[in-house]
Amino acid sequence: MIHFKIYNSQNDLPDSWQALTTHDLFLQKPYLTAIENASPDNISWYYVGVFNAENLVGIAIIQRVQLYVEDIFRNHKDSCFQERVKHYVSKVLKGNVLVVGNLMHTGQHGFYFNYEAISERDFLSCIFDAVYQLKKDIKSSKGKTIRTLIFKDYFEDDSIHSYSELFKTNTFRKVSVQPNMIMPTHKNWNTFNDYQTSLNKKYRRRLKTARKKAGAIQKKELDLDAIEAHSELLFRLYKNVSDNARINTFILPKNHFYTLKKELKDQFKVFAYYLDGTIVGFYTLILNDKVLETYFLGYDSAHQYNHQLYLNMLYDMAEFAINNKFEHTVYARTAMEIKSSVGAKPKNMFIYLRHTNVLLNTALNLIFSLMNPTRDWEERHPFN
Repeated sequence: MIHFKIYNSQNDLPDSWQALTTHDLFLQKPYLTAIENASPDNISWYYVGVFNAENLVGIAIIQRVQLYVEDIFRNHKDSCFQERVKHYVSKVLKGNVLVVGNLMHTGQHGFYFNYEAISERDFLSCIFDAVYQLKKDIKSSKGKTIRTLIFKDYFEDDSIHSYSELFKTNTFRKVSVQPNMIMPTHKNWNTFNDYQTSLNKKYRRRLKTARKKAGAIQKKELDLDAIEAHSELLFRLYKNVSDNARINTFILPKNHFYTLKKELKDQFKVFAYYLDGTIVGFYTLILNDKVLETYFLGYDSAHQYNHQLYLNMLYDMAEFAINNKFEHTVYARTAMEIKSSVGAKPKNMFIYLRHTNVLLNTALNLIFSLMNPTRDWEERHPFN
Protein backbone atom coordinates (compact mmCIF):
# COMPACT_ATOMS: atom_id res chain seq x y z
CA MET A 1 0.00 0.00 0.00
CA ILE A 2 1.31 3.45 -0.94
CA HIS A 3 1.52 5.96 1.90
CA PHE A 4 3.64 8.91 3.07
CA LYS A 5 5.43 10.08 6.18
CA ILE A 6 6.32 13.66 7.05
CA TYR A 7 9.61 14.37 8.84
CA ASN A 8 10.48 17.62 10.62
CA SER A 9 14.25 17.16 10.53
CA GLN A 10 16.84 15.45 8.38
CA ASN A 11 17.95 13.66 11.56
CA ASP A 12 14.73 11.63 11.40
CA LEU A 13 15.07 10.51 7.79
CA PRO A 14 15.30 6.76 7.10
CA ASP A 15 18.64 5.29 6.05
CA SER A 16 17.17 4.42 2.64
CA TRP A 17 16.79 8.16 1.87
CA GLN A 18 20.46 8.55 1.02
CA ALA A 19 20.51 5.51 -1.26
CA LEU A 20 17.55 6.87 -3.25
CA THR A 21 19.05 10.34 -3.82
CA THR A 22 22.61 9.64 -4.95
CA HIS A 23 22.04 11.51 -8.24
CA ASP A 24 21.32 14.93 -6.66
CA LEU A 25 23.38 16.48 -3.87
CA PHE A 26 20.54 18.90 -3.06
CA LEU A 27 18.41 15.96 -1.90
CA GLN A 28 21.12 14.23 0.13
CA LYS A 29 21.65 14.28 3.90
CA PRO A 30 24.95 16.26 3.99
CA TYR A 31 23.35 19.17 2.13
CA LEU A 32 20.14 18.93 4.17
CA THR A 33 22.18 18.89 7.37
CA ALA A 34 24.06 22.00 6.30
CA ILE A 35 21.01 23.87 5.14
CA GLU A 36 19.06 23.13 8.32
CA ASN A 37 21.94 24.49 10.40
CA ALA A 38 22.40 27.59 8.23
CA SER A 39 18.97 28.36 6.86
CA PRO A 40 17.47 31.83 6.41
CA ASP A 41 15.36 32.80 9.43
CA ASN A 42 12.14 32.75 7.42
CA ILE A 43 12.52 29.23 5.99
CA SER A 44 11.63 25.96 7.74
CA TRP A 45 12.29 22.54 6.25
CA TYR A 46 10.10 19.45 6.02
CA TYR A 47 10.64 16.14 4.28
CA VAL A 48 8.22 13.64 2.80
CA GLY A 49 8.96 9.97 2.33
CA VAL A 50 6.67 8.05 -0.02
CA PHE A 51 6.48 4.32 0.73
CA ASN A 52 5.17 1.28 -1.08
CA ALA A 53 4.54 -1.04 1.85
CA GLU A 54 7.74 -0.56 3.88
CA ASN A 55 9.98 0.42 0.95
CA LEU A 56 10.92 4.06 0.36
CA VAL A 57 10.11 4.74 -3.29
CA GLY A 58 10.02 8.54 -3.43
CA ILE A 59 10.94 11.67 -1.51
CA ALA A 60 10.12 15.36 -1.46
CA ILE A 61 11.57 18.50 0.11
CA ILE A 62 9.03 21.06 1.33
CA GLN A 63 9.83 24.52 2.67
CA ARG A 64 7.60 26.76 4.75
CA VAL A 65 8.57 30.29 3.80
CA GLN A 66 7.37 33.28 5.79
CA LEU A 67 7.25 36.24 3.43
CA TYR A 68 7.24 39.85 4.51
CA VAL A 69 6.87 42.63 1.96
CA GLU A 70 9.65 44.79 3.36
CA ASP A 71 12.08 41.89 2.91
CA ILE A 72 10.89 40.92 -0.59
CA PHE A 73 11.03 44.42 -2.09
CA ARG A 74 14.27 46.14 -1.16
CA ASN A 75 14.71 48.37 -4.20
CA HIS A 76 13.54 51.81 -3.15
CA LYS A 77 13.72 53.59 -6.52
CA ASP A 78 10.28 52.75 -7.82
CA SER A 79 7.62 54.64 -9.73
CA CYS A 80 4.12 55.18 -8.43
CA PHE A 81 2.89 52.39 -10.68
CA GLN A 82 5.51 50.01 -9.32
CA GLU A 83 4.53 50.93 -5.78
CA ARG A 84 0.91 50.04 -6.58
CA VAL A 85 2.08 46.73 -8.03
CA LYS A 86 3.95 46.05 -4.79
CA HIS A 87 0.78 46.79 -2.83
CA TYR A 88 -1.28 44.22 -4.73
CA VAL A 89 1.50 41.64 -4.80
CA SER A 90 1.87 42.02 -1.04
CA LYS A 91 -1.76 40.99 -0.58
CA VAL A 92 -0.97 37.68 -2.24
CA LEU A 93 2.55 36.93 -1.03
CA LYS A 94 2.58 38.07 2.57
CA GLY A 95 2.31 35.31 5.11
CA ASN A 96 3.22 31.65 4.91
CA VAL A 97 3.96 29.74 1.71
CA LEU A 98 4.61 26.03 1.22
CA VAL A 99 7.13 25.30 -1.52
CA VAL A 100 7.69 21.81 -2.92
CA GLY A 101 11.29 22.39 -3.87
CA ASN A 102 14.16 24.60 -2.84
CA LEU A 103 13.50 28.33 -3.02
CA MET A 104 17.20 28.96 -2.40
CA HIS A 105 18.39 27.44 -5.66
CA THR A 106 17.19 27.47 -9.26
CA GLY A 107 16.04 24.15 -10.63
CA GLN A 108 13.95 21.12 -9.75
CA HIS A 109 15.53 19.96 -6.52
CA GLY A 110 12.24 19.22 -4.79
CA PHE A 111 11.45 15.57 -5.30
CA TYR A 112 12.51 12.26 -6.77
CA PHE A 113 10.94 8.82 -7.09
CA ASN A 114 11.81 5.35 -8.34
CA TYR A 115 10.01 4.99 -11.67
CA GLU A 116 10.12 1.19 -11.38
CA ALA A 117 8.47 1.13 -7.95
CA ILE A 118 5.72 3.75 -8.29
CA SER A 119 4.00 5.55 -11.15
CA GLU A 120 4.48 9.28 -11.50
CA ARG A 121 0.73 9.84 -11.13
CA ASP A 122 0.59 7.90 -7.85
CA PHE A 123 3.69 9.67 -6.59
CA LEU A 124 2.33 13.15 -7.39
CA SER A 125 -1.04 12.31 -5.84
CA CYS A 126 0.76 11.26 -2.68
CA ILE A 127 2.74 14.52 -2.61
CA PHE A 128 -0.49 16.53 -2.95
CA ASP A 129 -1.89 14.63 0.03
CA ALA A 130 1.28 15.26 2.02
CA VAL A 131 1.21 19.00 1.24
CA TYR A 132 -2.40 19.30 2.42
CA GLN A 133 -1.63 17.30 5.56
CA LEU A 134 1.40 19.47 6.31
CA LYS A 135 -0.75 22.58 5.80
CA LYS A 136 -3.15 21.29 8.48
CA ASP A 137 -0.29 20.29 10.81
CA ILE A 138 1.29 23.74 10.63
CA LYS A 139 -2.06 25.37 11.40
CA SER A 140 -2.69 23.15 14.42
CA SER A 141 0.86 23.11 15.85
CA LYS A 142 2.06 26.63 15.05
CA GLY A 143 -1.15 28.54 14.46
CA LYS A 144 0.09 29.60 11.00
CA THR A 145 -2.19 29.72 7.99
CA ILE A 146 -0.63 28.68 4.69
CA ARG A 147 -1.76 31.12 2.01
CA THR A 148 0.08 29.88 -1.08
CA LEU A 149 1.25 26.47 -2.35
CA ILE A 150 4.03 26.22 -4.95
CA PHE A 151 5.65 23.40 -6.93
CA LYS A 152 8.94 24.66 -8.50
CA ASP A 153 10.97 24.66 -11.01
CA TYR A 154 10.20 22.59 -14.12
CA PHE A 155 11.63 22.67 -17.63
CA GLU A 156 9.34 22.73 -20.64
CA ASP A 157 9.98 19.06 -21.44
CA ASP A 158 9.70 17.69 -17.89
CA SER A 159 7.27 14.79 -17.59
CA ILE A 160 5.34 16.47 -14.75
CA HIS A 161 3.45 18.55 -17.33
CA SER A 162 1.85 15.35 -18.62
CA TYR A 163 -0.19 15.33 -15.42
CA SER A 164 -1.55 18.85 -15.73
CA GLU A 165 -5.06 17.57 -14.97
CA LEU A 166 -3.88 16.71 -11.44
CA PHE A 167 -2.84 20.32 -10.93
CA LYS A 168 -6.05 21.64 -12.49
CA THR A 169 -8.13 19.37 -10.26
CA ASN A 170 -6.29 20.83 -7.28
CA THR A 171 -6.79 24.38 -8.70
CA PHE A 172 -3.08 24.99 -9.29
CA ARG A 173 -2.06 27.35 -12.06
CA LYS A 174 0.93 26.92 -14.36
CA VAL A 175 3.04 30.08 -14.51
CA SER A 176 6.13 30.88 -16.56
CA VAL A 177 9.14 32.21 -14.64
CA GLN A 178 12.52 33.52 -15.74
CA PRO A 179 14.65 30.92 -17.57
CA ASN A 180 17.53 28.97 -16.14
CA MET A 181 20.81 29.85 -17.87
CA ILE A 182 22.80 26.68 -18.59
CA MET A 183 26.03 26.19 -20.53
CA PRO A 184 26.92 22.73 -21.88
CA THR A 185 30.61 21.86 -21.96
CA HIS A 186 31.46 21.17 -25.60
CA LYS A 187 33.28 17.93 -26.30
CA ASN A 188 36.24 19.74 -27.87
CA TRP A 189 36.83 21.91 -24.79
CA ASN A 190 39.66 20.08 -23.05
CA THR A 191 41.18 23.29 -21.69
CA PHE A 192 40.00 26.85 -21.18
CA ASN A 193 42.15 27.82 -24.15
CA ASP A 194 39.91 25.58 -26.29
CA TYR A 195 36.92 27.53 -25.02
CA GLN A 196 38.65 30.81 -25.81
CA THR A 197 39.51 29.64 -29.31
CA SER A 198 35.90 28.69 -29.98
CA LEU A 199 34.73 32.26 -29.27
CA ASN A 200 34.20 34.56 -32.20
CA LYS A 201 36.43 37.58 -32.60
CA LYS A 202 34.18 39.99 -30.68
CA TYR A 203 33.82 37.80 -27.61
CA ARG A 204 37.42 36.65 -27.65
CA ARG A 205 38.37 40.32 -27.42
CA ARG A 206 35.83 40.78 -24.63
CA LEU A 207 37.40 37.92 -22.68
CA LYS A 208 40.91 39.32 -23.10
CA THR A 209 39.75 42.77 -21.95
CA ALA A 210 38.10 41.29 -18.86
CA ARG A 211 41.23 39.33 -17.97
CA LYS A 212 43.38 42.41 -18.45
CA LYS A 213 41.17 44.48 -16.15
CA ALA A 214 41.46 41.76 -13.52
CA GLY A 215 45.25 41.72 -13.80
CA ALA A 216 45.74 43.13 -10.29
CA ILE A 217 43.28 40.62 -8.77
CA GLN A 218 44.65 37.55 -7.02
CA LYS A 219 42.31 34.56 -6.99
CA LYS A 220 42.40 31.99 -4.23
CA GLU A 221 40.23 29.12 -3.02
CA LEU A 222 39.29 29.45 0.65
CA ASP A 223 39.45 26.45 2.97
CA LEU A 224 37.17 25.94 5.98
CA ASP A 225 39.33 27.99 8.36
CA ALA A 226 39.64 30.87 5.89
CA ILE A 227 35.89 30.92 5.30
CA GLU A 228 35.32 31.12 9.04
CA ALA A 229 37.92 33.87 9.45
CA HIS A 230 36.38 35.97 6.67
CA SER A 231 32.72 35.16 7.36
CA GLU A 232 31.77 38.74 8.25
CA LEU A 233 33.36 40.15 5.08
CA LEU A 234 31.89 37.43 2.86
CA PHE A 235 28.46 38.17 4.29
CA ARG A 236 28.82 41.91 3.63
CA LEU A 237 29.87 41.30 0.04
CA TYR A 238 27.01 38.85 -0.50
CA LYS A 239 24.54 41.28 1.09
CA ASN A 240 25.79 44.08 -1.16
CA VAL A 241 24.73 42.09 -4.22
CA SER A 242 21.59 40.64 -2.63
CA ASP A 243 20.26 44.04 -1.57
CA ASN A 244 20.45 45.27 -5.14
CA ALA A 245 18.26 42.47 -6.45
CA ARG A 246 14.79 43.65 -7.36
CA ILE A 247 13.01 40.85 -5.50
CA ASN A 248 14.35 38.75 -2.65
CA THR A 249 12.54 36.18 -0.56
CA PHE A 250 15.27 35.43 2.03
CA ILE A 251 18.61 36.52 3.46
CA LEU A 252 21.35 33.98 4.11
CA PRO A 253 22.71 33.82 7.67
CA LYS A 254 26.34 34.74 8.28
CA ASN A 255 27.36 31.12 8.92
CA HIS A 256 25.88 29.82 5.66
CA PHE A 257 29.05 29.39 3.59
CA TYR A 258 31.06 28.03 6.52
CA THR A 259 28.38 25.44 7.32
CA LEU A 260 28.06 24.28 3.72
CA LYS A 261 31.83 23.88 3.48
CA LYS A 262 31.90 21.97 6.76
CA GLU A 263 29.25 19.48 5.63
CA LEU A 264 29.88 19.24 1.87
CA LYS A 265 33.68 19.47 2.04
CA ASP A 266 35.16 19.27 -1.49
CA GLN A 267 31.70 19.39 -3.08
CA PHE A 268 31.42 23.04 -2.04
CA LYS A 269 33.95 25.60 -3.24
CA VAL A 270 34.54 29.23 -2.25
CA PHE A 271 36.87 31.32 -4.42
CA ALA A 272 37.94 34.78 -3.28
CA TYR A 273 39.25 37.74 -5.30
CA TYR A 274 41.93 39.72 -3.48
CA LEU A 275 43.03 43.26 -4.28
CA ASP A 276 45.98 44.60 -2.29
CA GLY A 277 45.50 41.83 0.26
CA THR A 278 41.77 42.48 0.82
CA ILE A 279 38.90 40.33 -0.43
CA VAL A 280 36.82 42.43 -2.85
CA GLY A 281 34.71 39.61 -4.29
CA PHE A 282 33.96 35.92 -4.09
CA TYR A 283 31.85 33.24 -5.71
CA THR A 284 30.74 29.79 -4.66
CA LEU A 285 30.18 26.52 -6.52
CA ILE A 286 28.40 23.28 -5.71
CA LEU A 287 29.74 20.15 -7.40
CA ASN A 288 26.62 18.13 -8.12
CA ASP A 289 27.66 14.90 -9.82
CA LYS A 290 28.31 15.84 -13.49
CA VAL A 291 26.75 19.29 -13.13
CA LEU A 292 28.53 22.38 -11.85
CA GLU A 293 26.01 24.51 -9.95
CA THR A 294 26.92 28.16 -9.51
CA TYR A 295 25.77 29.38 -6.11
CA PHE A 296 25.86 32.72 -4.29
CA LEU A 297 28.46 35.41 -4.87
CA GLY A 298 29.35 38.88 -3.66
CA TYR A 299 31.58 41.80 -4.53
CA ASP A 300 32.52 45.33 -3.55
CA SER A 301 30.71 47.67 -5.96
CA ALA A 302 33.63 50.10 -5.85
CA HIS A 303 35.79 47.56 -7.69
CA GLN A 304 33.17 45.80 -9.82
CA TYR A 305 33.36 48.02 -12.92
CA ASN A 306 37.11 48.75 -12.98
CA HIS A 307 38.05 45.08 -12.68
CA GLN A 308 34.95 43.52 -14.29
CA LEU A 309 34.61 41.26 -11.27
CA TYR A 310 31.28 39.71 -12.21
CA LEU A 311 32.22 38.91 -15.81
CA ASN A 312 35.52 37.40 -14.65
CA MET A 313 33.63 35.25 -12.17
CA LEU A 314 31.47 33.88 -14.99
CA TYR A 315 34.59 33.05 -17.00
CA ASP A 316 36.25 31.44 -13.98
CA MET A 317 33.18 29.30 -13.39
CA ALA A 318 33.34 28.12 -16.99
CA GLU A 319 37.06 27.40 -16.66
CA PHE A 320 36.47 25.33 -13.53
CA ALA A 321 33.78 23.30 -15.33
CA ILE A 322 36.04 22.63 -18.31
CA ASN A 323 39.11 21.73 -16.27
CA ASN A 324 37.11 19.38 -14.06
CA LYS A 325 35.12 17.72 -16.87
CA PHE A 326 31.62 18.80 -15.84
CA GLU A 327 28.96 18.26 -18.50
CA HIS A 328 27.01 21.43 -17.75
CA THR A 329 27.35 24.66 -15.83
CA VAL A 330 24.13 25.94 -14.27
CA TYR A 331 24.37 29.73 -14.11
CA ALA A 332 20.78 30.01 -12.80
CA ARG A 333 18.36 32.83 -13.56
CA THR A 334 18.87 36.62 -13.56
CA ALA A 335 21.46 38.61 -15.54
CA MET A 336 20.56 36.56 -18.61
CA GLU A 337 22.28 38.73 -21.19
CA ILE A 338 25.74 38.75 -19.63
CA LYS A 339 25.48 35.02 -18.89
CA SER A 340 24.56 34.35 -22.51
CA SER A 341 27.66 36.33 -23.52
CA VAL A 342 29.88 33.63 -21.98
CA GLY A 343 27.88 30.84 -23.63
CA ALA A 344 24.94 30.03 -21.37
CA LYS A 345 21.62 29.27 -23.08
CA PRO A 346 18.17 30.05 -21.62
CA LYS A 347 15.92 27.11 -20.73
CA ASN A 348 12.32 28.05 -20.04
CA MET A 349 10.97 27.15 -16.62
CA PHE A 350 7.53 26.91 -15.03
CA ILE A 351 6.03 26.65 -11.59
CA TYR A 352 2.63 25.49 -10.39
CA LEU A 353 0.97 27.52 -7.68
CA ARG A 354 -2.27 27.97 -5.84
CA HIS A 355 -3.56 30.62 -3.46
CA THR A 356 -6.00 29.53 -0.77
CA ASN A 357 -8.18 32.56 -1.53
CA VAL A 358 -10.29 31.71 -4.57
CA LEU A 359 -10.42 35.26 -5.92
CA LEU A 360 -6.70 35.84 -5.50
CA ASN A 361 -6.02 32.44 -7.04
CA THR A 362 -7.65 33.58 -10.28
CA ALA A 363 -5.30 36.58 -10.40
CA LEU A 364 -2.06 34.65 -9.89
CA ASN A 365 -0.99 34.69 -13.52
CA LEU A 366 -1.32 38.47 -13.67
CA ILE A 367 0.44 38.97 -10.37
CA PHE A 368 3.40 36.79 -11.31
CA SER A 369 3.67 38.47 -14.69
CA LEU A 370 4.06 41.75 -12.79
CA MET A 371 6.69 40.18 -10.54
CA ASN A 372 8.49 38.45 -13.41
CA PRO A 373 8.06 40.85 -16.32
CA THR A 374 9.41 39.84 -19.71
CA ARG A 375 12.67 41.71 -19.67
CA ASP A 376 14.05 43.18 -22.85
CA TRP A 377 17.32 41.37 -23.22
CA GLU A 378 19.24 40.23 -26.23
CA GLU A 379 20.60 36.72 -26.23
CA ARG A 380 24.25 36.75 -27.18
CA HIS A 381 25.87 34.18 -29.46
CA PRO A 382 29.59 34.18 -28.60
CA PHE A 383 30.76 31.12 -30.50
CA ASN A 384 31.97 30.75 -34.09
